[in-house]
Amino acid sequence: MSDGLPATLHLKVVAPRRLLVETDVEAVFLPTLEGQIGVFPGHRPLFVGLGRGRIVYREGGAEDSVAVRGGYAQVQPEKVIVMTEVGEDDEAGGAAA
Repeated sequence: MSDGLPATLHLKVVAPRRLLVETDVEAVFLPTLEGQIGVFPGHRPLFVGLGRGRIVYREGGAEDSVAVRGGYAQVQPEKVIVMTEVGEDDEAGGAAA
């Protein structure tokens, strides 16, 4: 394994009308159509469809999340870009019923 791996990933989550998240993270967990996957710095390139659920991300030792309803994610060794639709107003972290 190479020790030239990045320490963080740049995460960008975009909805049709707004940017939901843009930050550097240590890890991100995506609700794919086949189940949840974890993505860490240096992950191999991947393009995956998303289902309904929460994207959970870890930054500075703390976890946060954003609800998504479908979409897709493009994973690269140094970044993850998510294009999605959202349910409720998830800026406040409200849970769906």
